[in-house]
Amino acid sequence: MAQYRDQAVVLRTYKLGESDRICILATLAHGKVRAVAKGVRKIKSRLGARMEPLNHVQALLWEGRNLDIVNQAEVIESFQIIRSDLVKTAQANVLLEIADKLFMEGHENEKLFVMLVRALTTMQGCNSELIVPAFMLKVLVDDGVGPDFTTCRRCESDQDLVAYSVLEAGVICGSCRRLSGESFVISPEAKDVLDLTLGGGLSGVLEQDYPKRLVGEVHQVATLAIEHHLETRLKSLTVLASV
Repeated sequence: MAQYRDQAVVLRTYKLGESDRICILATLAHGKVRAVAKGVRKIKSRLGARMEPLNHVQALLWEGRNLDIVNQAEVIESFQIIRSDLVKTAQANVLLEIADKLFMEGHENEKLFVMLVRALTTMQGCNSELIVPAFMLKVLVDDGVGPDFTTCRRCESDQDLVAYSVLEAGVICGSCRRLSGESFVISPEAKDVLDLTLGGGLSGVLEQDYPKRLVGEVHQVATLAIEHHLETRLKSLTVLASV
């Protein structure tokens, strides 16, 4: 068996046998990795605490036929501030679920890995509710399907941009909206925040204290866009909505 080292974020785990655990990892250089952490459910295991979901680790693994094997792991960041906050934990779980669906086994996605770690690091020191929708929108751009909030997706006008269309993947003007039943009205303020988020102004967006209504609009747009792309509902969003 070949041995390799890689950075990883533990996305989720589940039990295997009496003392082992299967860990689903997003890695820097190997895409999604499914690996067995042997004996980690034993009380004396040092590896167990290091291979918990959300941890950013440097891992040493052996390649296996069906599952790789975690030999060693050192924690780079455990994101304790997130873990100690119920809302932040629920937000982080949304990021992990999205990453779980986007990372592919055996396919390196360094940019997505870096985006995930940066989003979690930002969440450590920032209480903005817009970190999650910003991450959703950024990964869509990275996948080449990012929405456009600058001009109408039908006629390319930059005036009277009143609605968002999931199917058009962007905003549409009032005239074009009358020709489409697949859209919903968004405020100019929400459109501006969405535009800034993808136009290089995210740091400023995260520093602002926006009204709940506006935050809700941005969340709605980002959620519809990412779920349309993934072709599935995100279960973690239900938990986030309840905290």
